[in-house]
Amino acid sequence: FDILNPICILTLCLIGLLFIYSAQISYGGEHWKRQIFWVVIGLGLYSVVSKINYKIFLEYAHIIYAVGIVGLILTMPFSPISYEDMGARRWIDLGLTRVQPTEGAKIGTLIMAASILARSKIGTVRESLFVLAKVSGVFLIPMLLIFLQPDLGSTLVFPPMIFALLYVSRLSEKFFMSAFAAFVVSLAVLGADIYGYSQHLEAHRDASRIDSAIDIGEYQSWLPIRNYQRNRILTFVAPDVVDPSGTGASWNANQAKISAATGGLSGKGLFKGTQAQLGYLPQAVAHNDFIFSVIAEETGFLGSAFVLGLFCLMVANGIRIAGLARDRFGMQLAIGVSVLFLVHFFINIGMTIGITPITGLPLPFLSYGGSFVLSCFILQGLVQSVYRHQKDFS
Repeated sequence: FDILNPICILTLCLIGLLFIYSAQISYGGEHWKRQIFWVVIGLGLYSVVSKINYKIFLEYAHIIYAVGIVGLILTMPFSPISYEDMGARRWIDLGLTRVQPTEGAKIGTLIMAASILARSKIGTVRESLFVLAKVSGVFLIPMLLIFLQPDLGSTLVFPPMIFALLYVSRLSEKFFMSAFAAFVVSLAVLGADIYGYSQHLEAHRDASRIDSAIDIGEYQSWLPIRNYQRNRILTFVAPDVVDPSGTGASWNANQAKISAATGGLSGKGLFKGTQAQLGYLPQAVAHNDFIFSVIAEETGFLGSAFVLGLFCLMVANGIRIAGLARDRFGMQLAIGVSVLFLVHFFINIGMTIGITPITGLPLPFLSYGGSFVLSCFILQGLVQSVYRHQKDFS
């Protein structure tokens, strides 16, 4: 039994509970109580998954993947149990609770892709292309369904995961060179679209004398992204264009940076942060997407560095366990989980300090959330299973 990751997980969960409570203390929010429930259930799931030999998931990969895809389909508008909130359909309503199938789809997609790569022979160009086509199909289906919800942030976690899996599978270097070229082209196309949108904002602002990007009408473009998603990108690259007054699309980002910046070396003290408790950092996001801002304000650089250290230790240990795996499937699982967590860490913390755009990705074990918390425990349980059953290899 590997003790390192469980220590990191439990410590992060306790920190998360503490600062979810702190973020809501001024108005009596009780999300921290619900978080305790999810953490307890998550610990049970972690224990069960870690004791199951991970090779069993190789046999049932198709079923697990299919369940994940069905869950995503049930979020579509035609589904009677789909639930819409703030213009997005990311949940299914089960009566007692709401579930976000995206988290289950991440697990199923990882297991399915790892099973394909573990069973496939990668040698000649033809063999590599065939494997690449199968793995691409496995990833593209959930990515499309998640994008249609719409949930751009969750869509973005899949590409790094697939490239990491393909890289450790020793796919041809020509593929990665081609993929990088495609990425540059895609970035250029997106940049052109965002530039056109910024010009549209400027023209509309001059014509109507408005001061924000709200209620200007949908920008006509052949790219399937929405105005609020463009606003998030512009908030990162050109905040003065999308929100000159700083009270619209860039408000959350500005307040998050203020929270992190005013913490100083050791912070303002536990429960003494002002950004969340006075409502500058909105109640709707302080306890989930921007929980790191609350931590940074109240514990300062030292507390933030401690949290970052736990994250780095967890990811590094996951990669170490991948190296200890005795088969390709175990290695793929551990690498996939580690990269998935790394993406969440980097993007979430990055958006609170202004180095990545705001995407709405939560922070593992710290942010409030039911489906997300449980998925994090299950994923780390898979890594523990790889470690525990490495000697069972035959």
